[in-house]
Amino acid sequence: MRFKIGTRAPGRRTHAPEPARAAVAGVPLAAARGSAGIAAHLRRAITDEVYAFGDRLPPEREIARSFGASRTTVRKALHQLEQRNFVERKIGSGTFVVYGHQAEDRQIADITSPLELIEVRLAVEPHIIRLAVLHGTARDIEAMGETLAALERVGDDREQFTLWDQRFHMALAAATHNPLMVWIYRQINEVRGHTQWSKAKDKVLTPSRIAGYNAQHRALFEAVQSRDPDTALDLITRHLTEARRDLVGAPSH
Repeated sequence: MRFKIGTRAPGRRTHAPEPARAAVAGVPLAAARGSAGIAAHLRRAITDEVYAFGDRLPPEREIARSFGASRTTVRKALHQLEQRNFVERKIGSGTFVVYGHQAEDRQIADITSPLELIEVRLAVEPHIIRLAVLHGTARDIEAMGETLAALERVGDDREQFTLWDQRFHMALAAATHNPLMVWIYRQINEVRGHTQWSKAKDKVLTPSRIAGYNAQHRALFEAVQSRDPDTALDLITRHLTEARRDLVGAPSH
C-alpha cells in the first residue's frame, strides 16, 4: 500500500514522490511495526527528503491505512517524531516537516565564530521568547521544565551542560510553533556544536558561570511559564549579553 499525497500548503510544490512506496529508503512497509517502526520509517523518508522541510504529511487515517495500524499507534509515532523535532503537528492544519538540512550548513559552521554566533542569538532569541510566551502550550512548558531539570543536574560537566543547554533553548524554539523559527534555531545549534565553540566553552564554562547561567535559565523558564513577556525578554537579552561578555573576556590561550 502507498500513502496518498496530502494537500500541500499554499505556495508549496503540488507534486512529490510518494513517501511510503513498497520500500522507502530500502525499508519495506511490512517491517514498520508498532509506533517505533512507523516513526523510523517516516523519519527515513524525511531525512531522504522524500518529504522536504515545510511539506505536510498525509492525514493520520491515511498513514494508518498504509501501515495497517491503528490511528492511536500512528499518533504515537508522530509524537515521537515531534519530540525529536522532525515534524510539528498543528491542530486543524496537519503534520508538517520541520527537519531540514543543506549542504552548506557545515561550511557556515566552519566560518562562523563563537562571537558571531552570540550576535545572531541576540537577534533571534528575543523573538523566540516572545512567540514562546504567546503560543507555548502546557505540554511545551512541561517539556521545557523537564529539560531544565536535566540541565541543572549535570553540575560542572561542560559537555553535558552544552548538550542540555542546547536542548533547553531548542525547547523554547519549539514552543513558538513556528516551523521556520524552529529550523533557524536548529541551524544555530548546528553551529554551537562546531569545533570552534567546543574550544571556546572550555575557557568560558567555569563552574561559577555554569551556576550563573542555570540561575538565569530557571528565571527565564518561570517568566515563560507565568506568561510574562516583558520579564522574559529582559532575561533572555541579559543572559545572552552576559554570555557575549564572558566570551569576549575569555583568555586567548
